[in-house]
Amino acid sequence: MPEGHLVHRHAREQHDALAGRVVRATSPQGRFDAGPYDARVVERVEALGKHLLYRLEGAPPIHVHLGMRGLFLRYDDPSAEPRRGTRLRLATGDVAFDLIAPMRCEPLGEEELRALRAATGPDPLRADARREDAVRRLLAARSPVGAAVLDQRVWAGIGNAWRAELLFLAGLDPRAAGIGAEAAGRLWDTAVRYLALGRDAGQVVSDPDAPDERWVYKRERCRRCGTAVRTWTLAARTAYACPLDQPAHAP
Repeated sequence: MPEGHLVHRHAREQHDALAGRVVRATSPQGRFDAGPYDARVVERVEALGKHLLYRLEGAPPIHVHLGMRGLFLRYDDPSAEPRRGTRLRLATGDVAFDLIAPMRCEPLGEEELRALRAATGPDPLRADARREDAVRRLLAARSPVGAAVLDQRVWAGIGNAWRAELLFLAGLDPRAAGIGAEAAGRLWDTAVRYLALGRDAGQVVSDPDAPDERWVYKRERCRRCGTAVRTWTLAARTAYACPLDQPAHAP
């Protein structure tokens, strides 16, 4: 499933290409009613954690969640034939974006949109995310920090790869609970910095000097110290940690 950095990358690319433009909206697959959106101006495309929201003038918002299999294809020739299974195509005279196999592609009423926002935690890549809210939610979670950061109601956009790398960078054991405000703030600041790098690069970046490398995620040994990486299941996903750089006693 695409993590928040890639969803924000999609939002930025599509907003830059479509905002202020009249779009031709179609559903080649026929599983989305695109009629209310056809020949309307795109006001904005935004990301909220792992969710995408499309605002078109005079129409309900479109909510997209890519899930495990969803993807976008961009065509610089909008006359190109859409691929089989395209749920939604948004096209101008210059470009077309095709949405394929999403988990969700649906219109949302304003009440449903408010409920989605209320159920989604602070997003490290959004300018309206408040650090104090992020710290408060993490401290209030009744679970180890490695489980809490995967809970989209606590923080939005974090997936398993980012969990492993951010906790390593912050020196926190995924099993730790009651980490304290200083550590929670440090982890949030790390997420804000590194997810922005990942959004710009289009991949998880946990070392700006070696953007294709990971510290512990899917590694047998820690790239920093060479210690064998510990793995176990936490919140239904494989957790990764270095026993030396992420000691169990650390606050």
